[in-house]
Amino acid sequence: MSDINRPVAYKDLNFLEGHDGRAVRILSEYLEPLARFEARGVSDTVVMYGSARMISREEAEANLSAAEKAGDDLSQAKRDMTNAGYYEAARELAHRITKWGHDLDSDGNRFVVCSGGGPGIMEAANRGAAEAGGDNIGLNINLPFEQKENPYITPELTFQFHYFFMRKFWFVSLAKAIIVFPGGFGTMDELFDVLTLNQTGKLSQKISIVLFGTDYWNSVLNLGAMVDAGTISPADLDHFHQTDDIDDAFDYVTCDLSDNAMDCPGIIL
Repeated sequence: MSDINRPVAYKDLNFLEGHDGRAVRILSEYLEPLARFEARGVSDTVVMYGSARMISREEAEANLSAAEKAGDDLSQAKRDMTNAGYYEAARELAHRITKWGHDLDSDGNRFVVCSGGGPGIMEAANRGAAEAGGDNIGLNINLPFEQKENPYITPELTFQFHYFFMRKFWFVSLAKAIIVFPGGFGTMDELFDVLTLNQTGKLSQKISIVLFGTDYWNSVLNLGAMVDAGTISPADLDHFHQTDDIDDAFDYVTCDLSDNAMDCPGIIL
């Protein structure tokens, strides 16, 4: 008799949130975003990665002024001022790419700016796209710290993921280009995921990669040592473009998209 009032399976939270419901949860993180992307007409994306710890120039200037007035140690405030340049560059690039995408004579919502949905460079990307009047995507992840969705994401395109690998699937599957700003372990993970997919030919179309911030990337990535050791080929260094210039990054991405991505919208995995 105790089983008579049990809910149907798709309403049974004990099942859905338990071990046996894992496959359903994973599939949900594929089907639910797919339905929303299709409803919004999103054909493909330009993904922007980078540190969650960078702040806007306005906020950095306010923090530096406050630290000076209080007589506090200025090292963090000065670091924030330096890194604010990356925030503003991401904001400007997202704005330009969104405006460029709007001006295309094409069907669908093309080359929509996408980020991880949190603070820092992610916020800058969503902010720039929103200021340009365009849709933008935030692929957020449930974490015990750091990750809180920023206020600039298009509400209908704000996502919360439980599984990192499903979040990474959606980062890559619609991407036609990625722009990677200085970041930590998560940024490195996301960058090398795309580098590996490009190198191994597992995508139906290669993703254009820009590394923004040459001093940072040259200091943390010694890929020449991998070439010297024979673990990668010299040609593998051609999988990405490095720059410090907003105009150069914009021109590189939009030229590549114009030449290689216009006729192939949709999922590339």
